[in-house]
Amino acid sequence: MQITTVSDFRKDIKTYLDRVVKNFETLIINRGKDSAIVVMSLQEYNSLMATNYELSSRKNELRLDSAIDKLKSGTTFNKDLIEN
Repeated sequence: MQITTVSDFRKDIKTYLDRVVKNFETLIINRGKDSAIVVMSLQEYNSLMATNYELSSRKNELRLDSAIDKLKSGTTFNKDLIEN
């Protein structure tokens, strides 16, 4: 995570935005008395939204936790795909 001020952001906006995208960083722009702003890449935003959706239902959350537990304990199995 990187933090900057509005003034510094304005001076070098391209560098800041390139860094956010290239390094998957989150940029916080401190605006003094006003609320801070968060800048992130679209890819990072989409990832957060997908995770939020997957965890929005308790049933999905339990299913994902179960799958992670099986993977960690080595109780997974392989299956061949059926080709038509």
